[in-house]
Amino acid sequence: MLDAARRLGVDVDSVCGGRGICGRCQVVPTFGAFAKFGVESRSEHLSMPGSVETTDYRPRRVLAPGARLGCAATILGDLVIDVPAASQVHKPVVRKSVNLDGLIVDPTIRLHYVELPTTELGEERSDLRLLQDALREQWSLSTTAISSAALIALQPALAAGKRTITVGVHSGGRVTAVWPGFVDVAYGVAVDVGSTTVAGHLCDLTSGEVVASAGRMNPQIRFGEDLMSRVSYVMMNPGGEVELTASIRQALDELVEEFVEQAATTRDHVVDLVFVGNPIMHHLVLGIDPTPLGVAPFALATDLPVDGMATEIGLDLRFATFHALPCIAGHVGADTAGAILNERPFEADHHVLLIDVGTNAEIVLGDRNGLLAASSPTGPAFEGAQISCGQRATAGAIERVRIDRTTLEPRFKVIGAEMWSDEPGFAEATATTGVTGVCGSGIIEVVAEMFLAGIIAHDGTISGSTGSPRVVADGRTFAYVLRGPLDGRPEDQLRIAQNDVRAIQLAKGALYAGCRLLMEHAGIDAVDEVLLAGAFGSHIDPIYALVLGLVPDCDPANVRAVGNSAGSGAARALLSATARAEIAGVAREVTKIETAIEPRFQEHFVGAMGIPHATDPYPQLAAVVQLPIRRPAAERADRPRRRAR
Repeated sequence: MLDAARRLGVDVDSVCGGRGICGRCQVVPTFGAFAKFGVESRSEHLSMPGSVETTDYRPRRVLAPGARLGCAATILGDLVIDVPAASQVHKPVVRKSVNLDGLIVDPTIRLHYVELPTTELGEERSDLRLLQDALREQWSLSTTAISSAALIALQPALAAGKRTITVGVHSGGRVTAVWPGFVDVAYGVAVDVGSTTVAGHLCDLTSGEVVASAGRMNPQIRFGEDLMSRVSYVMMNPGGEVELTASIRQALDELVEEFVEQAATTRDHVVDLVFVGNPIMHHLVLGIDPTPLGVAPFALATDLPVDGMATEIGLDLRFATFHALPCIAGHVGADTAGAILNERPFEADHHVLLIDVGTNAEIVLGDRNGLLAASSPTGPAFEGAQISCGQRATAGAIERVRIDRTTLEPRFKVIGAEMWSDEPGFAEATATTGVTGVCGSGIIEVVAEMFLAGIIAHDGTISGSTGSPRVVADGRTFAYVLRGPLDGRPEDQLRIAQNDVRAIQLAKGALYAGCRLLMEHAGIDAVDEVLLAGAFGSHIDPIYALVLGLVPDCDPANVRAVGNSAGSGAARALLSATARAEIAGVAREVTKIETAIEPRFQEHFVGAMGIPHATDPYPQLAAVVQLPIRRPAAERADRPRRRAR
């Protein structure tokens, strides 16, 4: 079923890439005669449940009555399948802005209006030679080549413009675009190709104005939630890289179409595109097999900038060039280069820690004396993929949480509504979207709030001795009921279970360990400034990031979200040839630290499992937040007793 959904373009959720692990691809077959579709859906047209759905299935989501796993059920004939809302991939609320403060607009492609003489019988020069001569005479500009699309358009444009045309000339001396008559506007596209979302901006190359912004879900999610799942899909399915490349290129082309409609322009006026992304996304957009990035030594095909025509990467932009920013290391990609370009830690006179929080966290530490970079495998927990009630940041997801320190009663806000859950009118405000789950920023806040309220001990154990009816037994552990009837069934509640807390501990432990390794290599014990980048990082409350121990201790006033720095860096590179050259040079000088072979990574990781940390003090955080008194893990009496073996 999952294969059929992929071929039909139906976005059925699949965190594990079709391995029968996550339980998110649940679908419901329906049987009977369907005149609307002209088919008779029969039970014998569907394979019987096999071991993947029965004895071997270890669900993160309970298999609903009548439901089947899309990755395990095989279609044997005409069939009608219902995809429940919980199994659908929804378009996220993409809130990515662009920061171009201080940018001097200096695009790689410039427009030049020229007038060509009328040719007469006996003229030996071709129209291309006449164009080159006109550019030299009228603009003192020497051109060395012309793109095939521009060459094809040259004579029709000369005829339509009565021998006057406007051309787009790349800084390398290549004519890439031709229009009849006078044209004074051209656009470029800057795109951040993330593993979860693809977001971009349409910019006016002459003024630097951001004309349109848009984003969409990365369609590759149906092949696997995290990057390694997608690499595994390619490894297990010969030709899978072609599918993944085609899907992301189609998404980019659809994004361009959305931009063109918003700006009321045409594709022919889009003349440049810059994209950034992690190494796997970078390689897939370029059509490069990503499997070497899935196994040691995680070798990049290239760590240099890549240039070409947009048609070479499957985009219907005949006049557009493309530029991919350089990758830095096997798991530190062009998106990190974009963030470095935008935040400019290489100019700082103090120690800056720049973190792009995602399924794979990229970390940069340094100042004007040099930069260090590393990646940490945080996994998709921060985006809700490993949380029992987790979901992506779509309308209806809980994104802010507060817990009363005395009653342990929660209040929360959801995406799509401005008011808190205990305010009048909340039910009406969320009537359309409902309250459907907890997204990444909400997960961080609820775990941190549970710690501050004494529900969670420093070791991450949920205590059963709080006396609150919101803390309920959950097998051998306990869970906190965030929403739903306290005496209701678990499936009617939004619970934060012990395994959810452990998933967050594992993710934040990996991130903190990566930060500490860079600090050790830099020879420092503390950082002066922490910048949280990325769509997810921009919605993390800095205080809760410190409470959870997501980042090393720092003055909370110097911990701030910087938005989509990667996308802003791409826009800077789009609008400035100087910026492109600058980041190409800076990226080559970054020192890469491979966490996988660092002997102290495990030591730092284990210590970082504590909240905020097992041993490292957080004095600067404690100066502004009252942290719970450190106490031993919850007593054994807190837990339901096990049978003696």
